[in-house]
Amino acid sequence: MQFSDIDNGKTFDWGNTSEDYAKYRDVYPDEFYQSIIDLGLCRDGQKVLDIGTGTGVLPRNMYRHGAKWIGTDISENQIEQARLLSSKEGMDIEFYVCPAEEVDYPDGTFDVITVCQCIWYLDAKVITGRFARMLKPGGKLLILYMGWLPYEDPIAGKSEEIILKHNPSWSSYGDTVHPVFVPEELFENFDKVLQKEFRVDVSFTRESWHGRMRACRGVGAAMDETVLRAWEEDHIRMLKETAPEVFDVKHYISFAELQVRK
Repeated sequence: MQFSDIDNGKTFDWGNTSEDYAKYRDVYPDEFYQSIIDLGLCRDGQKVLDIGTGTGVLPRNMYRHGAKWIGTDISENQIEQARLLSSKEGMDIEFYVCPAEEVDYPDGTFDVITVCQCIWYLDAKVITGRFARMLKPGGKLLILYMGWLPYEDPIAGKSEEIILKHNPSWSSYGDTVHPVFVPEELFENFDKVLQKEFRVDVSFTRESWHGRMRACRGVGAAMDETVLRAWEEDHIRMLKETAPEVFDVKHYISFAELQVRK
């Protein structure tokens, strides 16, 4: 993938880091999932489409709440991992490879469409009408995000510095608590119901935080093998020098609930 306004146009491929993604990016805390359930969404027989599902983190973790999930992603490697992980747990979740802009179901198929950690990659001009059409009357579009806070958390801050040292094109550094991005084009077909942000602490070991960083866009998805090895040496050294074996990293969760206008 390549975007002129992301990472200064440098290409990245989530498929390059799918195994790390599957192992280390299933990190959302209970508060993340509970906030969705508290909205009355993704539960009790509802039919849910998860766009940009990656390794199926959202459908797999919310499966127990009774919704019927379908997950799509542009990356074949990500979908392969999603299928493997859900199959191991005996979960009946349909996953398939498809760009968000080409996902096509009959009118009024879904109660909820979720977009987690990926809304900025999608062509909002295309998806606004397409998503609205596939939702039932009164259906919801839920945009979700969780990010670490580098200016408040020293380990997160040092990790960002090391990524930028080896990949100065990476543009996702310096996050602060703010509302999740909602493209203006969505308001042609949707009304905003709720927007909310709250802070959480997420527990990691040195290994799992290193894996989480390796599975981010600026590292495993973008670096060649030589650069990745150099990054790993620096990052592991930093963690050994500054981090205890188990530690919390300050994060925040941000979501926007939109309702289709029909």
